[in-house]
Amino acid sequence: MPSLGELIAPRRLGRDFRWLLASSWTSNLGDGIALSAAPLLIASMTSSPLLVAAGAMMQFLPWLLFGLLAGAVADHHDRRRLVMLANGIRAVIVLGLVAFLVTGTANVWIVLATAFLYGTAEVFADSAGSTLLPMLVRPADLGIGNARMQAGYLVGNQLAGPPLGAFLFALGSFWPFLLQVLCVSLAVLLISRIARTPVPPHDAESPRSKSRAIREGLGWLRRNPPVRTLVIIILVFNVTWAAPWSVLVLYATEHLGMGAVGYGALTTASALGGIIAITSFGWLEKHVSFATLMRVCLSLEVVMHVAFALTTSGIVAFVIMFGFGAYAFVWGTISTTVRQRLVPMELQGRIASVNMVGVFGGLVIGQLLGGIIAQTWGLTAPWWFAFAGSAITLALVWRPISNIAAAKPVLDADEAEQASREDEPGAGGLPLID
Repeated sequence: MPSLGELIAPRRLGRDFRWLLASSWTSNLGDGIALSAAPLLIASMTSSPLLVAAGAMMQFLPWLLFGLLAGAVADHHDRRRLVMLANGIRAVIVLGLVAFLVTGTANVWIVLATAFLYGTAEVFADSAGSTLLPMLVRPADLGIGNARMQAGYLVGNQLAGPPLGAFLFALGSFWPFLLQVLCVSLAVLLISRIARTPVPPHDAESPRSKSRAIREGLGWLRRNPPVRTLVIIILVFNVTWAAPWSVLVLYATEHLGMGAVGYGALTTASALGGIIAITSFGWLEKHVSFATLMRVCLSLEVVMHVAFALTTSGIVAFVIMFGFGAYAFVWGTISTTVRQRLVPMELQGRIASVNMVGVFGGLVIGQLLGGIIAQTWGLTAPWWFAFAGSAITLALVWRPISNIAAAKPVLDADEAEQASREDEPGAGGLPLID
């Protein structure tokens, strides 16, 4: 019977993957602690809805401002060291906030500035971090590798971190952020244990401006229909998803009459569904094609929107949210895996950053639309908007999904030779140097 460690991180993925996974899980726990503690801190300093909302905005604004630049930087520097540097800066930034809190000199503007600086460093950490997995494991193992990374996000960021952050905040405003500093610092130490430094398979030191590098990435994306379509799908579905989610707290408390506790339980139900799905991903990957899974996930998204629009039962809402968590994290794992398999190693950072800019751009547009629609037509109207938009999009991409799932990366001569070596027994990963 395999050990727990073997189930979580199979030995075939290698020791370096285990260090990467441990670093990611630890960092996600720190982010999950701040996920609840940061809004509580801002709310304790101001009653202004605008300032409270500004705190949430700091989560995605840096991606819109610096996402493309971060991708270009990730593709032309040592990616592991870049992750370590960016996470180290994150730890220093939060440590500065702790000092302000301990001395009683913190105010809402300092907190907002901290959130923006932390989010900016996170953009560079995540852009570089997203490129490491494809450099450490075989393409065939990207699915299970991404599933394990997603599991850490679910447990640390969505389940364990937020309640721990709220509990520590009740003990003292600085405690959750001090623990966050420790988590991020430990993540730096863990990723430093990767025995060999992944290097992009091209001359990373060739002189070129960052703007030219960004244009190069966008040009490749424009010429690659499968990845381009995948990015567009993610953008559009984030618009439709964010519209009702922007007023979810009002929908849950006023329309469903669930109260604050019930609203919090909805997000927990989503995380629990995600855990069930992620732990089953290995079986799903072996028995169901990616094209079928992608169609099922997007179809369930359409059904979820109309179900929320029609129900008035909190119990039904819990069931829907559980199902949402299950298919959403399966979709996230598949879309990431497909993108990583198709994008050349030297472009991984730039294409991943374009994808994230699309994610957060969709969130901004969707949240704005959701607020306007709910204000004008009521709390269920954003769900109907999301249903119509996602249904039309699904109809348009139903056939292209087969091409996305079946697409193969275009390899040059050196990459083709390397791919043939990877298929040999005992081979693994891309070339690594000490």
